[in-house]
Amino acid sequence: MSLSYTVKESLSGFTRTKLSTTISIITIGISLLLLGIFGVISINTSRFIEMLRAKVEMEAFLQEPVSREQIGELVNRVLVVDGVDSLIFISKEDAAEIFKNEFGEDIKTVLDFNPLPPSFKIFIKPEYRTSAGVEKIYNELVAIKGIDEIIYRKELLKLIDKRTRTINNVTLGLGLLISISAILLVSNTIRLAIYAKRKLIRTMELVGATWTFIRLPFLIEGMIQGIVGGLLASALLYGVLEYTARLIASDFSKYILMPPPFYAVVIATGLVLGLIGAVISIVRFMRVAEG
Repeated sequence: MSLSYTVKESLSGFTRTKLSTTISIITIGISLLLLGIFGVISINTSRFIEMLRAKVEMEAFLQEPVSREQIGELVNRVLVVDGVDSLIFISKEDAAEIFKNEFGEDIKTVLDFNPLPPSFKIFIKPEYRTSAGVEKIYNELVAIKGIDEIIYRKELLKLIDKRTRTINNVTLGLGLLISISAILLVSNTIRLAIYAKRKLIRTMELVGATWTFIRLPFLIEGMIQGIVGGLLASALLYGVLEYTARLIASDFSKYILMPPPFYAVVIATGLVLGLIGAVISIVRFMRVAEG
């Protein structure tokens, strides 16, 4: 198979069907631009959700009286529970100081004694920061002798999980809709190119050309359309994000600006969409030809 012929035939579609090819590239570009914007929103939403999850911690209050030896044993038992990352011991004196800092009152002065029990502030591993994961940890910790009560933001975790599922479903649905639209447009464009060359294709079949030899130029044409559309989308997306970053505070600009690999993914997605569209078009043509 001649490489020069394949490349020449792949590029010929850009001159023979200029209007449809231009529309296809622009549509892919706009589709990928929208996908890129959704990607930025999705990435930053995930970051925000993980920040919220990272703030979720458990506090285990210890039964009194408790000695230093018992505290040491409890520390070891808590740390071996799956999902527990680390902990901080808060003594009665530490708890009183925290109360004073938060409420501006010395609890010993108000009540003449310190009723606050010692406790563990327990930090959760990232993979366990869900309502189900924390519930599992809670059930194991509450069974440990010497722990009186455990509190954590259970309802907040359930709300985060629910909103995360909703956001993921919406993002997935919109992404699929936009991707399918781009694939169909590329498919129609390639089909026009195949139709324009139908007589040449028939002739090539008669002289013994393989389907691989015939199809490869159209596959490459679809990929080129996708790559050009991806480059267009990346340029537009970069401009939009740079402009947006200038309008907001510098502290938040890091959430807007995306690293180079993100744009590489956009271009690669364009290539994949173009290839899928070309494959669909060729399969349709083959069915018609065989029929």
